[in-house]
Amino acid sequence: MQLENTEPEVNVASDLPENYNELKNSANRTANWRERLEAVEQLGQWKSQQSIDILKRRLDTDPVYQVQEAAYEKLSAWGEEVEKPSRSKYDVVKGIQKILLRVKKSLPRNHSYEEFKEKLKKMRIDVYDTYEGDKGADFDTWLEGMWKSL
Repeated sequence: MQLENTEPEVNVASDLPENYNELKNSANRTANWRERLEAVEQLGQWKSQQSIDILKRRLDTDPVYQVQEAAYEKLSAWGEEVEKPSRSKYDVVKGIQKILLRVKKSLPRNHSYEEFKEKLKKMRIDVYDTYEGDKGADFDTWLEGMWKSL
């Protein structure tokens, strides 16, 4: 009788995936946290020094907690000694108030929240994307609150 393995299967290879350079670029793309997260997930299936280095960089420097957490999980599974990330209690993007105020001032006086949101997306996709990833489902509530307070 053979017991069924209920552990999630981890496909770890000692070489690099064919699309390594693409994944490396995706892991460093500042304006798309989902793409960085996907790159972390894929690189996490290929244990190599290059993958470890990229995942450690995401763990240490990514502004989006979900990306940091995914990098931590992959590195921990490989036995790397890394510290579990914690959510920042400070602004994820330095000077966020000034950035948002600049966007608001670029719009007509009686603009709507939706116009503000779209303008932020066009002017500063990096900021928009970072906070969208960091705030998750609370993003719109947070952004609208920020807009009203400016």
